[in-house]
Amino acid sequence: MQTYYDILGVDASSSHEEIKKAFRRKAKQLHPDVTRAERDVSRIHTLIQAYETLGDPLRRAEYDRTHFIVAGRDRFDYRDFLKGQTDDPRSQSKLIFFDLLHNRPGDALETFEDVFLGLPDRLEPYMDREDFMDCSFLLAEEYERRAEYLAAYRLLARTAELELELAYFKHFFEEVIHRLRNIVCVKMLGQVANERIIGCLENLIAMGMPRKDTAFFFKKAAELYLEQDDTVTAGVYLRRGLELDSKLAGAKKIREKIAGVV
Repeated sequence: MQTYYDILGVDASSSHEEIKKAFRRKAKQLHPDVTRAERDVSRIHTLIQAYETLGDPLRRAEYDRTHFIVAGRDRFDYRDFLKGQTDDPRSQSKLIFFDLLHNRPGDALETFEDVFLGLPDRLEPYMDREDFMDCSFLLAEEYERRAEYLAAYRLLARTAELELELAYFKHFFEEVIHRLRNIVCVKMLGQVANERIIGCLENLIAMGMPRKDTAFFFKKAAELYLEQDDTVTAGVYLRRGLELDSKLAGAKKIREKIAGVV
């Protein structure tokens, strides 16, 4: 398969000036006055597309990366270029994703927090939907590794909302739900105030996830309300969970505790 470098007739290590000269030379060769043939619109279009891509440093770096083209030692450094675009949020969002994909999660988090204040809704407008979802999942992994569970939750919750609107992760979405369950219902306990955890659970319940998962979130909220001696709300949440899953594990124990308090 021809690459844009093949189309222009240059090496992958060619300079910008060499690419420009090659484009002009090829364009002249395709001109009807030179070839004495009909204008080949398709070839001209491909040639222009190749030049517009390789003639732009940022687009060239992305093309090289996605087509696994090895750059020469003196070639354009994509990461350094992005780092220098401090006033451009879109370039900074690309830097975050680049660092995550190149095993630099610490650098990615630093940029995310410096530029976007660690908030998903500040990052999202500057990325394609699918890239944002992938990026959020990877950022959440690093926050979870650092035991920053609320930050991890915010990113995964937004990812879940987008997936429920239009499937992208598909079968992999089970992993997103599993991580949310583990973070909110296990790792946050004793680390985050119960009121905050209940707020996270109520948000997850409102999303409209699969019935059994939603039932589990209802049960967990019932447990936390019971810890606060709010037996009425605990009973309501447990009942709603059982409406979704009649075999909800742990429901009998909560009923017994509610009866014991009452």
